[in-house]
Amino acid sequence: MKRLPIGIQAFEDIRGRDAVYVDKTKEIYNMARGGKFYFLSRPRRFGKSLLISTLKNSYKGKKELFEGLYIWGKWDWSKKHPVIHLDFAEIGYKNSDELEKSFNVFLDNTAKRNNVEITKSAPISVKFAELIEKLHKSTREQVVVLVDEYDKPLIDNLVNKEVYSQVKRSLHNFYQVVKAGDEHIKLVLLTGVSQFSGLSIFSGLNNLENITMSEDFASICGYTQEELESNFKEYIELAEKNLELNYSDIVSHIKRWYNGYSWDGKVFFSTLLFFKHKEFAGHWFETGTPTFLIEQLEKMEEVESLLQVSQDVLKGPDNEEMEPTALLFQTGYLTVKRKESTDTGSVYTVDFPNYEVKSAFLTRLVAVCARKTQREAESIRDKIYDSLKEKDEKKLEKSLTELYANKPYDLHIKRESYYHSIFLATAKISGYEVEGEVHTDKGRIDVVVKKGDNVIVVEIKYGKENKVEQLLKEGMKQIKESKYSQKYNSANVTLLAIVFAENKEIRCGFESI
Repeated sequence: MKRLPIGIQAFEDIRGRDAVYVDKTKEIYNMARGGKFYFLSRPRRFGKSLLISTLKNSYKGKKELFEGLYIWGKWDWSKKHPVIHLDFAEIGYKNSDELEKSFNVFLDNTAKRNNVEITKSAPISVKFAELIEKLHKSTREQVVVLVDEYDKPLIDNLVNKEVYSQVKRSLHNFYQVVKAGDEHIKLVLLTGVSQFSGLSIFSGLNNLENITMSEDFASICGYTQEELESNFKEYIELAEKNLELNYSDIVSHIKRWYNGYSWDGKVFFSTLLFFKHKEFAGHWFETGTPTFLIEQLEKMEEVESLLQVSQDVLKGPDNEEMEPTALLFQTGYLTVKRKESTDTGSVYTVDFPNYEVKSAFLTRLVAVCARKTQREAESIRDKIYDSLKEKDEKKLEKSLTELYANKPYDLHIKRESYYHSIFLATAKISGYEVEGEVHTDKGRIDVVVKKGDNVIVVEIKYGKENKVEQLLKEGMKQIKESKYSQKYNSANVTLLAIVFAENKEIRCGFESI
């Protein structure tokens, strides 16, 4: 039984330790044959570093590591290309000076390892160009340039605009060398989380092919269902015994929890830690969530936009301010669910990929916006679940009051949409099927909460504290007069009106029909 490659990002380590390696060398072979300059965006902990490492070993001609893989009998192993591998996880970048020093150390060390001399006192762009040219001439083979997490210096400095701008300039100068050294280069692959295409970092690389949304490379990272079942069959069988579920049920649960990522192809995620612990849980959020995303959430007072999944958000930002939905897509919290062709190009619809990501993100969102710890948010979530199930308005009032209690009064947003969005997020993580702004032929329902054949139609109101009773009656009257419940005639329908007052008072009213 092969080992699980948990925490192993080096291809040679996986092959040397007889760990599970899901063969991605067909995509690598096609990449090598089909182009020269590539860019790939994927979320954190999605196998980008392993992809870089596999490419590195293939171009170095390490044939012995590839025995039994797709590429084994197709690659020209006699050619050993020099490889420049830059991993920004190992580069200092707190400011532009530190980044420049780190670049210099990296270039000097790479030259030394390859027995070439470069001008130590030259600017980094000159040194980089010199290194590429001399590696080509000394080996008589073109150079392969692999950059892992190219955007880390940018996204980790998003909150510091001055440092961000300085780092951006340094990166721009560094990457322009790649275009200038075209004759000396065999292949370039840049990987990262985000697509800062509008920031002119790669303005000189006008022939850079973005394969992020390419159908040909959709499964270049992660696992398809076929790959999962063929490579981890023994681990699925172990999980069967531990969880007392049959094989098909285990696979079904894995799909619900970890499947759903798509770049025109379905892949799985977070399955390694599941196989290790044999437990369905949110393994990815704590290990895969970049710090900058949490910082952005903590600064936000308006969260409604994060729950309104928009279309055509897959382009890179045109400035330092990343649109929230694009931010969530590029960090792995949203994925492509539908692609449509229009006269102006492709339009993408995005949504949460699976239960793990949806639950983890919305729980953190509720915790951040309500100024609660993760544990407190989970406790309130459970109370709201019970109050909705029992249709207990006093219990629901108490739970919602607890949810909003820590919100400072001066930050208490005086808009119905704010309360609407937080309630929507909380109901979603409570285990219900929840829809917001449901359109009917009579109007628009604020929230619909479903559990089996039971449906709760919700109307949310916001206003002054001296009008709470009036607003509660108006909310219930609106539901009835608009005949919202007719959309769910075949179900057991309950009406729910919720009023949020300016003084934080909350009132709820249930009515069965």
